[in-house]
Amino acid sequence: MNITKNLILILSIFFCSSFLLAFETFDFEKNHSQSQQKSSFVEATEDFPREEKDLRKWDAPVIADLDQDGYNDLLLNDHGFGVRVCWNNKGRFSKPFDIIMGDLHGISVGDFDLDGLQEIIISRGGGSGSNARNSKIFRVDRQRNFSVVPDFYTPLELMRGRTVKFFDGDNDGDLDLLNFAFSSREKNGKSENYIYENDGKSQLILSNTLPPSKSDGQKTLLTDINSDGIIDLCLYGQGHVKFYQGNGNLSFHEVTESVLPFQLKEVTGISEIDFDNDGDFDLYFTRGQEFEIGETFFDSETKTWGFFTKRGPFQFNDLKIGDILYLQNFQSQWPHKSIYLGETAYEYEFPGETHSGKNIRLVNSDALGFPDQVNKKGAFLGYVGNRCWRLAGDLWAPATAVIIGVEDYQKYDHRPGLSDVLLENKGGKFVDVTQSLNLQLEEHTTSSAIADLDNNGWQDIVVIRRGDLIHQNESIIYLNYGESQFERLLNHNIISPELGAIGMGVETFDYNLDGKMDVVLGNERGKWHLFKNTFQETENFLVIKVGISEKGRATPLGAIVSISSCNKKQIRRVGATGATYSLSANNFIHFGLGNCNEPTIVSVKWTNGEKMERTISAFNETVFLGKK
Repeated sequence: MNITKNLILILSIFFCSSFLLAFETFDFEKNHSQSQQKSSFVEATEDFPREEKDLRKWDAPVIADLDQDGYNDLLLNDHGFGVRVCWNNKGRFSKPFDIIMGDLHGISVGDFDLDGLQEIIISRGGGSGSNARNSKIFRVDRQRNFSVVPDFYTPLELMRGRTVKFFDGDNDGDLDLLNFAFSSREKNGKSENYIYENDGKSQLILSNTLPPSKSDGQKTLLTDINSDGIIDLCLYGQGHVKFYQGNGNLSFHEVTESVLPFQLKEVTGISEIDFDNDGDFDLYFTRGQEFEIGETFFDSETKTWGFFTKRGPFQFNDLKIGDILYLQNFQSQWPHKSIYLGETAYEYEFPGETHSGKNIRLVNSDALGFPDQVNKKGAFLGYVGNRCWRLAGDLWAPATAVIIGVEDYQKYDHRPGLSDVLLENKGGKFVDVTQSLNLQLEEHTTSSAIADLDNNGWQDIVVIRRGDLIHQNESIIYLNYGESQFERLLNHNIISPELGAIGMGVETFDYNLDGKMDVVLGNERGKWHLFKNTFQETENFLVIKVGISEKGRATPLGAIVSISSCNKKQIRRVGATGATYSLSANNFIHFGLGNCNEPTIVSVKWTNGEKMERTISAFNETVFLGKK
């Protein structure tokens, strides 16, 4: 009897242990993405010798192989300072080289005159309407020399420039141009959303306009809603999102209400993604709000305080700090960038240039008192006694700063975050699948980029947060495991640590040709960051480098590349980007293959309708299709 009881006890323990082991194994597999807590990215400081300044930014970095040496280069826009190129020397970037200085906005790259060399068009700002100018075009040769392309016979329109994007809008194989402006009062409501046609003789000629945009409503996505091979446009940035379907002749008609399930507002960026590999393009929308005038942030643990203000006078509650004040990354643009100290309001003299973020260490005895009146433009700072400092002033352009060592500050009632949105394309109409795919979050986000980061054959999403000035800004990554499931990747290490910065733009590309997609980002009032992909998985990949078409010499920009292998299909567009005003020209199209090692059928369809299909037996390498 005792033997029987003992046997039953032993068997019970065995089965319980087996059940628990099976349960633990199942749970591990279910939470695969959260279990891989090795950093999935490392900052590539040795490969990317950036300038160590906190500078304003404009849009996402632009990716293009400018010198055509087989490695993608980087174009970086430090807003109000200049546009620079970082040459890629076989996976090691050079220090930034200045191309043009000044107030510059959207950038696009392409060979619009089919001379075999890349052209760069840069949209120039208009000084808030006081200095309207047209976009500037540069040509770059294979020896990395730049030259200015002369104005066309009829120059591009003068404007407060914003969006420039090369695209083939009439499907004839050459590059036309979107050239959109921030609307000017002088135009009395007339549209400044210009569409230029390429005449095939090295001239861009005004062909059409889109309806006028208000404020910054000229942010633009190029996509193809109904898979007819004709580029459609999505405009956003002010009010609700608007969709314009292409007619194939550089004209467009609005289809917003017929394609969207509901009005979408407060959209900050849109990326094209075929998340379910069904052969059409779905859309991911980041959403968020800008800081409010007079908004403040405070962390009682780190004693860090930050502020945002613009468009007029301001005065914050006195800051209890003590004898020494540390002001970090103070940003206020010309001409109101001065700081006046103490009762006498004498101007603080900064050592060196003052366009980038300014750091100050002040002792109370150097800034005693505060003026009775703030009677000039700038920021005023003074020690007012009892361990307290006062900050006030009158500024027009957006101004921000962080102060370290604040002992206490009243809580600010911040506006809650918004939910990003993923819309699935269902036969040319969109359906909201955000919640069902576990993508809902309440954040203020500014942009996104799409890439297969882990090479499993499904496109993932990188999202940039707006942030709050007083904490480092950690990006959000959603890994796509197929079967309509995304999972949040933790501890990925894509972080911009500088305080006082605001989330802005991001791009993905394989800068060192190791078969893994890397991430480059630049946050407003911060630094540029390049992150190398260090995923440990040994999944296969295939890169298709797209040239011009063999017969009609159609541009690679906008070509559709699709592959089929191991019963899985994938599709990409050359030049697809989540940038708001700019367009990359990355013609290295990356596909993860998972553990598939079977032959891959690759198809390229150029914008003029030409097609090429190849069966490729190799993998983990780059294959060129088209004509050089």
